[in-house]
Amino acid sequence: MVRRINLKRANVARSNTIRDINRQIILNYVREEGPISRADIAKITALQRSTVSLIVEELLNTGLIEEVYGESSGGRPPQLLSLRTSHAVAIGVDLGKKTTIVATTDLSGRLLEQEEFPTDKDFNKTIDRVIDSAKHFIKKNGGSIEGIGISLPGMVESWTGDVLLIPHLDWHRPKVAEIVRQATGLPVKIENDANAVALAELWFGRPEINNVRDFILVYITNGIGTGVVFDGQIYRGKGGVAGEFGHMTIGSDAPIACAAGSHNCWEAFASERSALARYANLSGNRNGSQKITFVELVELALKGDAKAVAALKETAHYIGIGISNLIQGLSPEVTVVTGTIVRAWKLIADEVTAAAESGICQGYPSVNIMASTLGSHPTLMGAFSLVLADKFASVSVT
Repeated sequence: MVRRINLKRANVARSNTIRDINRQIILNYVREEGPISRADIAKITALQRSTVSLIVEELLNTGLIEEVYGESSGGRPPQLLSLRTSHAVAIGVDLGKKTTIVATTDLSGRLLEQEEFPTDKDFNKTIDRVIDSAKHFIKKNGGSIEGIGISLPGMVESWTGDVLLIPHLDWHRPKVAEIVRQATGLPVKIENDANAVALAELWFGRPEINNVRDFILVYITNGIGTGVVFDGQIYRGKGGVAGEFGHMTIGSDAPIACAAGSHNCWEAFASERSALARYANLSGNRNGSQKITFVELVELALKGDAKAVAALKETAHYIGIGISNLIQGLSPEVTVVTGTIVRAWKLIADEVTAAAESGICQGYPSVNIMASTLGSHPTLMGAFSLVLADKFASVSVT
């Protein structure tokens, strides 16, 4: 594909640009294929061995990689290269609607330590707790922390670090990044939760996901968030608010109203709250006197509770209908579903896929829907990715 050069953002390719690109290529081979030898890197990349050796020496000196010994075949054990994962390099903040997690990670994206506390609707109280936790981890790790990534459920201008709105907490233009940066002295990157999870899938997801260039991430919570990845990059659109598909109309008379008060949008039909409303109706508990959480609903379904299974399957049907619209409009290679609901994926996968396929017009690409494998805290992985991706991303020359 030929891409038009954006002359307003173009950087001339100088010798150091080429070296930076080769450095990132070698670092990524170590990340994805390590432990790996210098000779294998040279063979795979077709770079001169002398070039590989110089770049490897630089990466060793900066502490990004380390030498390890491979298995001996009778002689001296071979020296191989691996990511250095002996210490924390980043802090991730998963600022959720109800709970906030502050944690550390190594270069591989492995969670090392974490602190968790309830999210207070008082902005100052929550941000003070975040700063206290971050300072604790910074002090404990002796200066090895290089940056802080923050994932949150709101509208974000990620390139400026400005949060426009967090509706569920009623925070308007909170200076999250600026305050944390000033308090800790570290670079801070901030992103909408769905976009952050999409970034985590791009860097740490299963190969069927991180090896594709175009995919959509559907994050099912009390609402529905979507992250759109085009050509290996998060697509944010004008103002950074692209991907707000949770409020597209897919029907009428949903079991609950969305956050904006509509009974017609995707969120009202396919969110965690809609599944809980369906279960309450099936159980004859419309007045909500015996409330359960969505986690508890999933557990009931996994244990064979017929009403819980029915509530999840009907919700899955509407998840699939919404995905069919995304597929027809954007034609992704893969659509990834994440959130607590993936714990029940074996129960609902067929309903999601069948509904998506039924909504696709003849001649469109086939449906390819997968459950995320990022674990129980995908938004925390997204927060880590905001810092780690800078170390592994290729240098742009256009």
